[in-house]
Amino acid sequence: MSVIWLNGDFVAADKPALLAHDRGLTLGDGLFETIAVKAGVPLRLDAHLKRLRDGADFLGLPVPVGDTILHDAILGLLGANGLGEAAIRLTLTAGPGPRGLPRPEVPVPTLMLAAGRIPAEAPPAKLIIARTTCRNEKSPLSRLKTLNYLDSIIARREAAARGADDAILLNSQGRVAEATAANLFLSLDGHWVTPSVAEGALPGTMRAALLKNWRAEERAVMVEELRRADDMVLTNALGMRKVARVLD
Repeated sequence: MSVIWLNGDFVAADKPALLAHDRGLTLGDGLFETIAVKAGVPLRLDAHLKRLRDGADFLGLPVPVGDTILHDAILGLLGANGLGEAAIRLTLTAGPGPRGLPRPEVPVPTLMLAAGRIPAEAPPAKLIIARTTCRNEKSPLSRLKTLNYLDSIIARREAAARGADDAILLNSQGRVAEATAANLFLSLDGHWVTPSVAEGALPGTMRAALLKNWRAEERAVMVEELRRADDMVLTNALGMRKVARVLD
């Protein structure tokens, strides 16, 4: 039986983890991080926890434990589940609260860690450009990894309906922002470029590493540049996936 870490304790994963009035469930009031673990080592953990804390500060949410405790909890979770490689899901919610938008004066957050297997390497992706929704680059939430992924879910459903693996989300100005759960890098004229955070791209941890390692340029990316790119890759915390083509 698999095990999760919930508010400081290891518990069976098949036990209820959230109260019915937890604001993460009722209002999507919270954040999450996906952390890859390879050979027992959580990758880019400092970057993930900084993004979590920055997001929590913006939302006015306390993170109830320190980074060292979270690191040890991840290692303990791996041991409890017999995993050396894993995809760790860290979820922080605003905790239980009464009906309505205002939080309790003193919130009691829910903090949970769950471990799953890293997905097998996927073949090169066929992409579409989503028509049913877009990325709101003007919202501060575009820079946070919140619990609300409905725009991405809508776009991924559209991709499946149109025979593709994933969808590219444009921003409100019709420029490229990102894929449904990944950043996008394009090779143009021998140089890597990626949409900037100001264009609606989530500031991904893998994205930050590749910006440095590939000396990639952050800028506005136009739809027509997708057609002439020499190469494209999708990137997220769990790795990279090549892009085969963008379908019409």
